[in-house]
Amino acid sequence: MKSDFKFSNLLGTVYRQGNLVFTQDGTVLLSPVGNRVSVFDLTNNKSFTFPYEHRKNILRIALNKQGSLLLSVDEDGRAILVNFRARTVLHHFNFKDAVLDLQFSPDGTHFAVACSRFIQVWKTPDLTEDRQFAPFVRHRVYAGHYSDVTSVTWSQDSRFFISTSKDMTSRLFSLHSEEKSVAMTLAGHRDYVIKAFFNEAQDTIYTLSKDGALFRWEYTEKPTDESEDESEEEDESRMSWRIVAKNFFFSEAKVKTATFHAKTNMLIVGFTNGEFRLYELPTFTLIQQLSMGQNEVNTISINATGEWIAFGSSKVGQLLVYEWQSESYILKQQGHFDSMNALAYSPDGSRIVTASDDGKIKIWDVVSGFCLNTFSEHTSAVTAVLFAKKGLVMFSASLDGTIRAYDLVRYRNFRTFTATERVKFNSLAVDPSGEVVCAGSEDTFEIYVWSVQTAQLLDTLSGHEAPISCLAFGSENSVLASASWDKTIRVWSIFGRSQHVEPFNIYSDVLAIAMRPDSKEVAVSTLSGQLQFWDIENAKQVNAIDCRRDILRGRYQEDGFTAKNSSRGKNFNTICYSFDGLSLVAAGINNSICLYDIRNEVMLKRFTVSQNMQLSGTLELLNSKNMTEGGPLDLIDRDGEHSDLEDRIDTTLPGSHRGDPSARKTRPEVRVMAIQFSPTAASFAAASTEGLLIYSVDSSVVFDPFDLDVDVTPMATLECLKGKEYLNALVMAFRLNEQYLIHQVYESIPIIDIALVALDLPVVYVDRCLRFVALLAMDSPHIEFNLLWIKSLVTAHGKYINRNKAEFAGALRSIQRFIARIAKDVVTVSKRNGYLYYFLKSSYDIEADASDSNMLEDVESDEEIEEESSDEEGWFGPEGKQPRSSFAADSDSE
Repeated sequence: MKSDFKFSNLLGTVYRQGNLVFTQDGTVLLSPVGNRVSVFDLTNNKSFTFPYEHRKNILRIALNKQGSLLLSVDEDGRAILVNFRARTVLHHFNFKDAVLDLQFSPDGTHFAVACSRFIQVWKTPDLTEDRQFAPFVRHRVYAGHYSDVTSVTWSQDSRFFISTSKDMTSRLFSLHSEEKSVAMTLAGHRDYVIKAFFNEAQDTIYTLSKDGALFRWEYTEKPTDESEDESEEEDESRMSWRIVAKNFFFSEAKVKTATFHAKTNMLIVGFTNGEFRLYELPTFTLIQQLSMGQNEVNTISINATGEWIAFGSSKVGQLLVYEWQSESYILKQQGHFDSMNALAYSPDGSRIVTASDDGKIKIWDVVSGFCLNTFSEHTSAVTAVLFAKKGLVMFSASLDGTIRAYDLVRYRNFRTFTATERVKFNSLAVDPSGEVVCAGSEDTFEIYVWSVQTAQLLDTLSGHEAPISCLAFGSENSVLASASWDKTIRVWSIFGRSQHVEPFNIYSDVLAIAMRPDSKEVAVSTLSGQLQFWDIENAKQVNAIDCRRDILRGRYQEDGFTAKNSSRGKNFNTICYSFDGLSLVAAGINNSICLYDIRNEVMLKRFTVSQNMQLSGTLELLNSKNMTEGGPLDLIDRDGEHSDLEDRIDTTLPGSHRGDPSARKTRPEVRVMAIQFSPTAASFAAASTEGLLIYSVDSSVVFDPFDLDVDVTPMATLECLKGKEYLNALVMAFRLNEQYLIHQVYESIPIIDIALVALDLPVVYVDRCLRFVALLAMDSPHIEFNLLWIKSLVTAHGKYINRNKAEFAGALRSIQRFIARIAKDVVTVSKRNGYLYYFLKSSYDIEADASDSNMLEDVESDEEIEEESSDEEGWFGPEGKQPRSSFAADSDSE
C-alpha cells in the first residue's frame, strides 16, 4: 500500500467568486474555487486544481498572453505568482489593500492593479532581464479618482489603459510618461461606471454604467466659432474625446458585469436578475437575450476567437460556457448548494457520487471533474449513498424517510423504500449482490431490511437499546455490522437462520464503523478519540490506536480558550479501509486527514484539509488585536457600511456552521463529513467544507528500472536499436519524447518480437504507447502491424488497464475510434472485392463457354479430315484417335 498521496483535484465546486479567465487559445478556462484555482480543459474534457492555497478566498486572477504566468489575489490583497505550465509557485506578494481588478497588458510586459481609488502598474517578471532582488517592480501609481476603481482595461497596443470608478467617471491614462497629455476624464454617467472598452482601431471608447447606459466616445474636434482665427499648431488642442451616441438597455435589473470582444464588436452584458444579452456595436443591435437563472451574473469572460462566452454566478456556484453562434452550452455546471454529507466511489473508480444537505445527489467524473447527472428526488437532506450491482445501481438514504434506488444506465429512480412509520434514515448498507438493502435511524432502535426486487420490508432487526448511528456490510459473506448509541456494535448474519447476536462492548459512543474487505475485521471510531479493531469470528479486540495527538485542532473565532485546551474535534467521524485491509484513512470535524498502518499502529501520513482563514478551525493561534468588546472583529456585521443598496440588504441565514459559506453570517467550520478509498487504490476522496478533495498517488514516482544505468540520448537509442535491444530502445525513445525517434523504433521492431516487448514494457509507458499507436494508426498504411501491437499491449497489461480505467480512458477511446474506422473500411473493401469477384467469375464463365463451343466445332472438322485420310499416318499420331480421346477426357474432367 503506497502512502505518497498528494492533492490532485477539487471536485464538487466549479466557481465561488471572482473573475473567469480564458487562455490565449480559448480552449482552457480558469476558475477560482474558494482559495484555489481550477483549470478546465474544454476540448479534452479534463480538469485539475493547482495545489497551492491562499490564506483567504481568491478575488481576482489574471493570466498573461504567453500563458506562462498566473497571478491570483485573495480578499486581503495577498498575491501569488505561479508558473502556469510547471504549476509551481514563484513568488508571494502583498498589495496591502483589496484588489478590485487585475489585468495583464496585451504584450505581457506590465499588469495593472486597481487598489482602492488608485491604479498601480507593475512590470511583469522577465527572464531576459538581469537577476533582480524583487520580482515585482512598480512602474507607476496613477491617481485621479476619488472613489473605488471598478475596472481597468488596456488598449490593444498596450500603450494606454482606461479605468472606471464609483465616482461615475472614467479616466484615460498612458503607460509612458512622454504621453501624459493623453490623460483625460470621461464624465456624464448618472451611476457607477462598471466597464469601459476600446474598439479594435482604438478610435472609439465605450463606457457602461450600472443603470444600463452605454456611451460611445470618439476622438473628434471641439466645436468652435467660425469667426475665430486659429493656427495649425492649435489644431491638436481642439481634438478631444466626446460623446457621439447614447444607448440604454431599459431593463428592470441593474447591470452587474460586462465584457467586449473588439474583433467582432460584440458586447455581452450580465444583469442582477440572471439575464444576459449580446449586442453588436456600434449599431447597438440585440443579437440574443437569455437567462442563466434567478441569481445575478457576477462575471463574464469571452475567449480570443469570440466563439465561447463564460458566465459565473457565485450565489449558487454556477459556471456556464456558452457558444452563441450555435446557441448551445459547451459547459453547464453547478456545485452543491449546501454541505456534502456522503460520497461513494463507483466500482471502477472512474466516478464519484456525492450527497448533500440540499437534497441532491450528483455524479462526478474523476478525470474531467464535471458533473454528469443530478438526482433531486429527495425532499430533505441526503445522509448516505452506496453502489451495488457492479456500479449499475445506486442507493441513497435521506431524512425525508425514504431509501431510493437509481438505475445508472438510464439515470432514473426505479425503487423507493419506506418503513411502516415515518422515520429519518441516517445510515445505509447494501448487500454487494444488490438483493438486500438495510437502513438505520436515530428515531427508532431497529434496523430495517428491504428486498430490492419487490421493495417489500422483509425484516426489522431488533437488539440495540439506543438509536442506530452507522451500518456497514461485508463484501465476502454478507455480514452486517451495526453501531449504536448504547456503546455496542453488533454483527448480523442477514441470510442465516438465527438472528441472535452477541454485542461487542465499546465503552464509548461509536461515531463511525468500517468493515475490512474480507469481512473478518471491523473498525470503529469512538467519541473518546480511539480507533478500535475487532475480530468478527472470535469477537475480541485485536488492535487499538489513540488518535487524539494526531489530530490538528484549530481555534474558532468565538473561543475564549486555546485550541490545546479545546475538547472539540478530538475524534474521527468517518473512516475507511484500504483495498488490502492493511491501512485505514480517517477524518472528522477538524483540519486533518490521517492515514494509519493498522498492524504497526502508527500514523503514516497526515494531510491538512484547508489553510483558508475564513473557515473556523484552521488557525491554532488567534491575534488578540482582533478581539473587541463586541466580540471578534471578523464576526461584527458591517453590511450597513457598504455603498451599494443591494450589499446593505441582509439576506443571509444566521448561526449555522454548515452549508454554503457565502450564505451564512457566522464562519463555517472546517470539517470532513465522508472519506473513501478508490477501488483502484490509487486515490482517496474526502467530502469537506471546501468541496470534494481528491488525493492520488503521484504516477511520476513509479519505479522505472531503465532510469538506473542507461545514458539516454538519441544516439544511444539508435545504438540499442542496432543491437536489437528493442525494449531498451523503445523506453529510451519514450523518455526522450521525440516523435520521430519513437516512430523509428516502433516500426523497426520485428513482428515476431512484438508480443515479448509488449509483455516486458513497464506500466508507466503503457498509456503513452497506446496513445502513440492510436494516433499513428489513423494515418498509417500498416494496419496489421498496428493491430498486432494493440492486441499484444492489451493482452499483456489487461489487468492493469482494467484496474485503472479512468487513466486509460482517453487512450482506449482513441484505440476504439481507430478499430471502428478500420472495421468500416475492411467491410467496405470486402464488399467491393466480392462484387468484383462475381463480375470476373461471370466474365470467365462466358468466355469458357464460348471457347468450349469453338473447340467442339474444331473437333468435328478434324474427324471429317481423319475419315478422308484414314489410310495415311497424319499429324494426329500413329493411333489417329488418341489425341481426340485425350481431349475428350480433359473436357469431361473439366
